[in-house]
Amino acid sequence: MGTVDGALVERLRDEARTEPDRFERLLALARQDAPAARDALAAELTAPGRPLWARELAACSLGGAGDRRAFETLVFLLNHRDPARCAAAARALLALDDPRTARAAAALADNELRVSYALHPVRLLTALRSPLSAPTLIRVLDRLLASPCRPWPVARACVEGLGELGDARARLVLLAAREREELRAAADEALRRL
Repeated sequence: MGTVDGALVERLRDEARTEPDRFERLLALARQDAPAARDALAAELTAPGRPLWARELAACSLGGAGDRRAFETLVFLLNHRDPARCAAAARALLALDDPRTARAAAALADNELRVSYALHPVRLLTALRSPLSAPTLIRVLDRLLASPCRPWPVARACVEGLGELGDARARLVLLAAREREELRAAADEALRRL
């Protein structure tokens, strides 16, 4: 495992201020590259009564080390209301390189009831460049353009992702996005990249 993201450590240290000894013990495990350390962190994922910060530290550390026992917890964190948790989970899922990640990210991005939390799943889909990526981003963007309630950061992430993916199937939805002032510049750039 070795290195742990500094911003993640500082955010979680603040959350764990009432349990500094437990935090330092878990951080020490996260910095070790040994099977016993990974096993101890994996135990944190399923043990009852563990605080969210402990599960996040364990899952992100395991994900960064490619340990697939972190997958379910990372998907849970990717769907969290806290953008910092979502971003950390997305980074760890990308490093994890689990074949289930694209399907999970697509399901979260495409969930109409959680669309305001879809920013990081959309960005993760773009980074994964999976066969599910472009169709999901097209569908999500199309739905956002038709909806009276539009979370523009998510729509913009879809537009930017489609440009990065360069999939010609996105042309029509990007032309529609171009009609929205909030998305015009990003849509023009995405269309240029197609």
